[in-house]
Amino acid sequence: MSKTVMITGAGSGFGKGASLALAQRGHAVIATTETEEQAASLRAEAPQLTVEKLDITTGDVAKASGWDLDVLINNAGAGQTGPMADIPIDRVRRLFDVNVFGTLAVTQAVLPRMVAKGKGRVIIMSSIAGVMSAPAFGPYSMTKHALEAMGKSMRNELSGQGIDVCLLNPGPFLTGFNDRMADSMWEWFGDDAVNAGSTPLFEMMRDFVKNDQGDPAEVVDKMVELTEAETTEEHNFVPPELVAFLGG
Repeated sequence: MSKTVMITGAGSGFGKGASLALAQRGHAVIATTETEEQAASLRAEAPQLTVEKLDITTGDVAKASGWDLDVLINNAGAGQTGPMADIPIDRVRRLFDVNVFGTLAVTQAVLPRMVAKGKGRVIIMSSIAGVMSAPAFGPYSMTKHALEAMGKSMRNELSGQGIDVCLLNPGPFLTGFNDRMADSMWEWFGDDAVNAGSTPLFEMMRDFVKNDQGDPAEVVDKMVELTEAETTEEHNFVPPELVAFLGG
C-alpha cells in the first residue's frame, strides 16, 4: 500500500537514496533539504519527488505541520569530532541544534495529524554512536545518545495512540558524512590543546572510521523496510553484525 513519507536531509546520502528508492516503490515522497540550492538540484534530478526546502533548525519546520504523513524519517544530521576537553562549545551547540532540537521540532510538527488519525510511524536516524562513544567522537555521540532517549520515550508514549517509533543505528557507511566528520576536528585542534598529547589516538580513530565503510545501499534498504513494515523493533542495527560487536 502506498504511503506518504517525509524524509529530512534528502539532499544527499541516505536521505536521497531512500527518497528515490521509496518513490520507485510507489510511495509519495516529500524529500526535504537544508538549502534551496539542494532542493533545486534534487527537483531537476528526480521530478517524481515532491521536494521542499526545510531547514529543521528554522521556522521552515512549520511547513511539516500541514502535511498528512504516514511516515516521518528523521534523517537530517550534522557531524563533529574533537576531544571533550577542547571542543569549542559553539560547535557542540550547533550539533544539538540540528541533531536533537531540530529533530524533535519537526517530529512535534507532524505528530498532531498522525495522532488525530490514530496511525503513523516515526523513524529516527540514530547511530552506533548512540549506544557507545569513542575517543574524539564524544560530541556526536552526545547528540545520538539524546536521540536514543527521545526515541525510546516516544515509542512508549505514543504506541497507545497508534504511532510506531523506532531507531535506526547504522555503523560507518560511505556517504561522505563520516569522512567530513572525522576530519572536522582538525580545522581547530592543534598543539596547544589540552588533549594534544593524545593526538596519535585521535588520528587512529579518524583513520579507523574512514576506512572500510559499508555500501550505503544497505542502510537505504533498511529505511525502505522500516517504512513498509507492519511493526518495528526499537533498535535496528545496520549491519546486523554490530549487535555482536557491541556484545549483544
